[in-house]
Amino acid sequence: MQELHKLTATETVALLKRREVTPRELVDVAAARIEATNPRINAIVTLCLDRAYQHARLLESKPADNAPAHFLHGLPIAVKDNLDVAGVRTTSGSRIYADRVPEDSDIVIQRLEANGAVVIGKTNLPEFAAGGNTFNDVFGATPNPWDTRMTAGGSSGGSAAALAAGQVWLATGNDFGGSIRQPASFCSVTGLRPSPGMVPRVQKQPFNALSVEGPMARTVADCALMFDAEVGFHPLDPLSQAGPHSSFLAAASKPRRPHRVAFSADLGIAPVIDHEVRALCTAAAERLAQDGVAIEETHPNLSDAGKNFLTLRGAVFIARHAQLIEKYHHLYKPEIIKNTEFGLSLKPAELVAAEVAQGEIVRRVAQFFETYELLLCPTVLCPPFDVNQRYPEELNGVRFEGYMGWLVLTYAVTMTACPVMALPCGFTRAGLPVGLQVIGRPRGEAALFSAAAYIETLLGIADRTPIEPRCAP
Repeated sequence: MQELHKLTATETVALLKRREVTPRELVDVAAARIEATNPRINAIVTLCLDRAYQHARLLESKPADNAPAHFLHGLPIAVKDNLDVAGVRTTSGSRIYADRVPEDSDIVIQRLEANGAVVIGKTNLPEFAAGGNTFNDVFGATPNPWDTRMTAGGSSGGSAAALAAGQVWLATGNDFGGSIRQPASFCSVTGLRPSPGMVPRVQKQPFNALSVEGPMARTVADCALMFDAEVGFHPLDPLSQAGPHSSFLAAASKPRRPHRVAFSADLGIAPVIDHEVRALCTAAAERLAQDGVAIEETHPNLSDAGKNFLTLRGAVFIARHAQLIEKYHHLYKPEIIKNTEFGLSLKPAELVAAEVAQGEIVRRVAQFFETYELLLCPTVLCPPFDVNQRYPEELNGVRFEGYMGWLVLTYAVTMTACPVMALPCGFTRAGLPVGLQVIGRPRGEAALFSAAAYIETLLGIADRTPIEPRCAP
């Protein structure tokens, strides 16, 4: 029983389906693992064990003999603390909502629980999920299990750290400018930013293609398993896709070597990149070439993606924060205030121009993918940094613009609306994880899962988690 946390989610669900282990026993396993590791990484910030045991008992009393293939049969999961779980404290990492307990669950959680997931707790995040380092005034910071002096990333940093430490088998994430991909890279786990609308969500801002929900796991197949339990149409989300969708787990279970792949170490937009990150991602591309994949160093034109993303993000911050800041200005961190003020300073013509520009980016990238099956690039410009540093201000003497500048490789890709998976691809000399973005064709999730499974097998890194949280010498 003590070793069950080391199994993959797909292996564990198979045990549940055969009734070789019960949902309550797995809640015990997860709870014990959280107790053993959470003091060092602060990944799970709110436990809901009574609720989890109650749901587990219900699933045991009504076993799903004729359940769909994507049913999770009582597998415990963790939920990022900006998704409502009925009856469970949900703070968004803000002192404004420090004592908030919602009556109803978010539709993402409703769907996962209907498909057999058991919510065991909430994971840490930056205040209002803004930023690439997980810390807030409610719960503090989330260190990286690979080196607890470093950050786990953000904004889904708690989910990534919980997975890396084996606290849970699956965890929710959401991604606007890289909030799934960057912490997955920093913690050597896997995360998918799907195409907009694949996972239905209740929009908390103007409807757009920028912010999405997605799965996080330790392997590509596990990510696909969770994705299968999330996708589909929901009437509350007009962007959601009716389907039917084929099994993404089936696609991930059949690794396929792509024929023609593009690789870029900087997408033509990164002002600077850490030399070890560049070397490790380049080595991963070279490994594919050695295995017979045609690799070309090229990329689509994303020169205007960063500027227009920040403009559209500014508009979202108006919707999310402008009214709250008027009342709770003293409770907000300065970066969110600055972003909201930037949004309020924008003229309508600037917002319209950014919307038009995104349409042009989407079309350019779609044309690029008429030639290439995948585009590979680093996830982040640098490895994990000191957990006490709010964000990197410079790298190799080059200063970044604002607190988002170092995340340009993820938020530029957001503008393409393409599905993208963050995969572990290696470690620095100091033992810190580095991740690779694997970007697929528009609406090409199935092919992306199959190709990502091939890359995962080729690189041979996924089996290094879970780990015991440690402080590197």
